Amino acid sequence: MSDIKVYMIANLQIHDPKKYREYEKGFFPILKKHGGEFITFDDNIDHFEGDNPMTGRVILFSFPSAKKAKEWYSDPEYQSLSEHRRKSVSTTLTMINGLPPR
Repeated sequence: MSDIKVYMIANLQIHDPKKYREYEKGFFPILKKHGGEFITFDDNIDHFEGDNPMTGRVILFSFPSAKKAKEWYSDPEYQSLSEHRRKSVSTTLTMINGLPPR
């Protein structure tokens, strides 16, 4: 089960776009370093149902495994970079497992 692809869903409320851009610039090289793949983002999501709609920016990216995702998140280089995000954005970050091979 450890080789199942995982998906990360980030929901951001950007309060300081300039500082957030500093985070964005460093994000992609670190994502690639850990085998991550950026899928898409949307600043104009449509809410269809439920009591807690996401607002702001939603980002979807993936890793080849949960182990790789956790290595990315705990990477000291990423944690240092993420200080820019923490100072400029309110974030909810969720990991979900992909389907196992059939």
